[in-house]
Amino acid sequence: MRKGSVSRRRFLQAAGAAAVWVPSSVKGYTVAEMRSLSAEGEIQEDISKWELDTPALCVDLDALEANLQTMQRTVAANGIASRPHAKTHKCPAIARRQLESGSVGICTAKVSEAIAMFEHGIDRILMTTTNVTSVKIERAMGLRRWCPGFIQATDTAENARDLSEAAQAIGINADVVVDVDSGGHRTGIPPGRPALELAQLVDRLPGLRLAGLLCYDGGSQHVQGFAERRARTLDRVAPAAETKVEMERAGLNTEIFSGGGTGTYNIDHETAGLTDVQVGSYVFMDAQYLAIGGATDPEVYSDFEPSLTILTTVLNSQYEGQVTTDAGAKACTINQPWPIVKGETGMTYRSGSDEFGTLRYDDPSRTYRTGDKLELIVSHCDPVVNLYDQMYAVRNDRVEGVWQIAARGMST
Repeated sequence: MRKGSVSRRRFLQAAGAAAVWVPSSVKGYTVAEMRSLSAEGEIQEDISKWELDTPALCVDLDALEANLQTMQRTVAANGIASRPHAKTHKCPAIARRQLESGSVGICTAKVSEAIAMFEHGIDRILMTTTNVTSVKIERAMGLRRWCPGFIQATDTAENARDLSEAAQAIGINADVVVDVDSGGHRTGIPPGRPALELAQLVDRLPGLRLAGLLCYDGGSQHVQGFAERRARTLDRVAPAAETKVEMERAGLNTEIFSGGGTGTYNIDHETAGLTDVQVGSYVFMDAQYLAIGGATDPEVYSDFEPSLTILTTVLNSQYEGQVTTDAGAKACTINQPWPIVKGETGMTYRSGSDEFGTLRYDDPSRTYRTGDKLELIVSHCDPVVNLYDQMYAVRNDRVEGVWQIAARGMST
C-alpha cells in the first residue's frame, strides 16, 4: 500500500466520526417526508441523520462552517477576496452563507444557474462561461435587467458585438469581463495584444461596461505536490497578469481580475493584481482534492474538512470479504478516485454499478451487516451534488435543515 494512501486514511479516520451500526428497524424518512417537515429549509422535529432513507446527500454544518472560516481568514490575510463558484453546490443556502462570511459574490458556469441563484435572492453573480447563442445572450441580458450585480464574460470580438446589440435592444448597460486563456485552450482569448484589443472593443461598444478580466487555470488545481502546483500556477497565470498591466496602461477598467480555485487558494495572491479567487470545492472537499497534498502535508490536502457525504445502506452481506450497498453510480458517479468510507480503514469502495456500490474488505477496521448504514466521502463533489434534489444539513448527527439544490440539472 502506498504511503500516501495510508496517510489519507489516517487523516480521514481522525477527521470524521466512525460510521455506526443502525438497526434496520429504524424509520427511514423519505425525501418527501423530510421536505414536508421543513419550514424555510429548517427541520421542526428531532431527526437523526441515521434515520434518513438512502442514498442521502448530507453536509456536516460544523465542517462546512469551518471551511468557510478557513477560506475567508486566508484570503483576507493575503489581501484578496473570494468569489466562490456555485457550480459546486448549486445550493442558494450555501451561497448565502458564503456571502455572509465575506465573499464578494459568487460565480456560475451557466446562465440557468445564475437565474436560479437570483430567483433565490443571490444578486452578486459573475458568469464565467461565455454565452454565444442568441437564446442564451437574451436570457443573460434579461437577467442583467433585473440584477445589476450580474456580470458576463466574453472572449471574442464577434461575441462582444452580439452582447452590445442585445444590451442596446432592451436599453441596458451590461457589465462584461474579458476571459483570458491560461494556456489550456478551453475558453478565453490569448493574453497580450488579442486580449487587450478585445478589452478596448468592449470599452467602446454601446451598452457594455468593461469590468476587468478573468483567467481560470483549471489544470493547476489538482497538480499533486504543493511546490509543483505553485510553480505551475504562477507560470500559467503570469501572462494574464501582464495583460492586466497593459489594460491599465491603456486606461481601461480592471476592477476585477478573477481566477484561481480551491487547489491554489493560498497561492493565487502571489499573482500581481489578482482581486479574487473562484474557489468551489473547499466547502465540501472530496477524494480528488484530498489526494493532491497541501503546503504543510505533502500526502493529504487537509486545509479543509470533508463535509459532504453520501449516506448509504448495506443491502447484502452474505458474501465473504464484501458487502453491497444502495449507492452506485446514480448516487455517487463513477469519478475516481472512488468514494472513501468515512472514519474507517482497510476497505475500498466502488460505485461502478448503476444502482449498487461494492465495499470490499482488506484489513477492515470493522465489518457491516445487512441494514447497516455508512457514510461515503464523495469522489468529486460537483457532479455528485447534481444527482440530488436536496441535501440534509446535519450537526452532531441531527438533521437541522433540508436545503434545496435549486440549480440541479441546470446545464444550459
